[in-house]
Amino acid sequence: MSEHVASTGSESSDNTRKQKGGGHHTLYMIGAIVGALVTAWVAPSFAVSLKLGGEVFLRLLMMVVVPLVMASVMSGILGLGDVRRLGKPGAIAIGYYFSTTVLAVTTGVLIVNLFDPGVGLDADSLLEELDTAEHQEKLDDVKQDEAGPKDIGDIFHKMVLMLFTSNLLKSMVEGELLPLIVFSIAFAGMLTTMGRRSETIRTLIVGINDAMMGFVMLLMKFAPIGIFCLVTSSFGKFFLEGDAWSKISSLGWYMATVLVGLGIHAFITLPLILWVVTRRHPIQFYKQMSDALLTAFSTASSSATLPVTMECAEMKAGVSRRSVEFVLPLGATVNMDGTALYEAAAAIFMAQIHAGIDPEFTFGFTEQIIIAVTATLAAIGAAGIPEAGLVTMMIVLNAVDLPLTYLPLILPIDWLLDRFRTATNAFGDSVGSAVVDRSFKKIETD
Repeated sequence: MSEHVASTGSESSDNTRKQKGGGHHTLYMIGAIVGALVTAWVAPSFAVSLKLGGEVFLRLLMMVVVPLVMASVMSGILGLGDVRRLGKPGAIAIGYYFSTTVLAVTTGVLIVNLFDPGVGLDADSLLEELDTAEHQEKLDDVKQDEAGPKDIGDIFHKMVLMLFTSNLLKSMVEGELLPLIVFSIAFAGMLTTMGRRSETIRTLIVGINDAMMGFVMLLMKFAPIGIFCLVTSSFGKFFLEGDAWSKISSLGWYMATVLVGLGIHAFITLPLILWVVTRRHPIQFYKQMSDALLTAFSTASSSATLPVTMECAEMKAGVSRRSVEFVLPLGATVNMDGTALYEAAAAIFMAQIHAGIDPEFTFGFTEQIIIAVTATLAAIGAAGIPEAGLVTMMIVLNAVDLPLTYLPLILPIDWLLDRFRTATNAFGDSVGSAVVDRSFKKIETD
C-alpha cells in the first residue's frame, strides 16, 4: 500500500511539473502557427519551400503510431489484470463514440438546413471561377482506385471486416489501426490468463510502452518547428495560387456553415458532456489539451496527432493511463465527430445545388436521414489521414444518387476545413478518455 501511495504521489508531482511547463510550450506552438500564417501570406514562395521540414515532423509522428498503439493497448489490458474487467469501460467508450457522432451529424444537418449555403448557387459558373481542373484530376484518381461500398449495407459489411486482418504485418505497414487494436486486446487478454509464464513478455510490453511515450515527449520539444513548417507550406501553396481570397469568398457561406457546426460541437456539445459527466472545467481541459489540438490543426491527421493526444491527456489533463491507453487509440480510428458533421453538411450543400438545377430531383426528409446514417457509418471507417474524407464523401453521395460532379466545388478549401474537423476529432477523443476514466477508477476501488 505504501509503495502504491508513493508511486501515486510521484506521478502527481510529475504531472504538476508537466502542467507548469506546458503553458510555455503551448505559447510556442501558438506563436509558430501565427508566424506560419504571416510568413505564408507575405512570402508564399519561401513558405512552400519549408514543406520538407513539415514532412519530416509528420513522418516522425506517424513512425511512432503503430508501435505506440499496440504497446499502449496491451499495457492497458495487462494493467487491468483480467480482460473481463474491460467490459464496462468498453461499453461506455463505444456508447460515447456512437452518441457523440450522432450528435455531430445531427448538428451538421440542422445547421446546413438553417444556413442553406447551396441554395441559388450556379454550379457551372462556380466551377469555372474556382478553376477546379487540378482537383477534378484528384477526384478521377480516387474514382479509379476506390471500389468502395455503395450503400449502408455494404458500409456495415466493410466495417465488420475492418476489425480483422489476414496479415498483421501488412496492417502494420499500412497503418490500419483497428485490426491492430483488436489483435492487441485479444493477445494481452490471453497473456492475463497465463500467470507467471507471461511475466517476461509483460515486462517487455510495459517497457516498450514507456519508451514510446518518452520518445513522444522528445518529439514534442521540436513540435513548434514542425508545426511552423507544416502550416507555412500548406498556406503558402494556397496563397501562391493567386486566387486564394476569391476561393474563400466564393464558398464563404459554405465555409461559415461548416465552421459554425464544428464550433457548436466542439465548444458546446462536447464541453457540456465533459462537465455533466466528469465535472471537469471545460476551459481548463482545453488548456490541458491545447498542444494536441494545435498539432491536429497543423497535421490534419488524427493518427499523427494520437501520440501527442495521449501525452497531453495523461501528463497534463491527469486522465489515468489505463483510460488513455485504451480509449484514445480506439477513438482515433472510430470516433470521427468532425468528419461525420462535415460530410453530412457537405452532402446536403451539394444536394441543395443540384436541386436548383434539376427540378425532378427530390431531396426530402428521407434522403436527409439516409445521408445522416451513411455519414455516421462512413466516418467510422474513415482513415485518420489528411483528406481521407474524400473517399467517404463519395460513399455518402452515392447513397442518395447525387452526382459526383459537384465534389470538386468543395476541394479547393477542403484542406483548410480538414484541419478544423481534425481538431474537433482530437478533442472528442480527449473528452471520451475523461468520460471513460470514471469507470476505470471504479474498477480500481472494487
